[in-house]
Amino acid sequence: MKLARPARTGCHALAVLVLSASAWAAPEPATTVRGTVTEVLDGNRLTLTPAGGAPIAVRLRDIDAPDLCQPWGEDARRALAEMALNKPAALRASGRDAQGRTLARVWVDEVDLGRHMVEEGQAWSLRTRFDQGPLVKQERMAHALGRGLHGAGVVMMPRDYRRSHGPCPAPAGPSAAKH
Repeated sequence: MKLARPARTGCHALAVLVLSASAWAAPEPATTVRGTVTEVLDGNRLTLTPAGGAPIAVRLRDIDAPDLCQPWGEDARRALAEMALNKPAALRASGRDAQGRTLARVWVDEVDLGRHMVEEGQAWSLRTRFDQGPLVKQERMAHALGRGLHGAGVVMMPRDYRRSHGPCPAPAGPSAAKH
């Protein structure tokens, strides 16, 4: 004897779809912190100070800029300082790096600083597996156009530079931070 299966109506299928989609929905967006960029340490590290709050040590998410001791390091720091230093900014944190700094995307005048640094050839897209990264398309365009460090001759990614030359010496002074 064969049992009859209930017919699936459009409403039933829609309900299943809605419930499935809600299980995969993106989490609520992170809180945005507003403040002023009070210090630029290098091409991917800065300090954001909220009004009346404690300074936040930030590493820009998704990018890797040359270390200060390597070629183009000071150029990248200067480029980020020109865009952000002493300007109002918005920060959206996504975690912490190995040194305890806040990993974040930061915007000044509605410009994503990390993305802009890569587009202008001041930094590389942070790499993931298979030489991919979140801003690889922008990096490849900057490379093709010879922008910034891509037109400067031989400039190594920081991880490769550290592998062959060792870490940069720690800077002296009150703004010295872990590199």
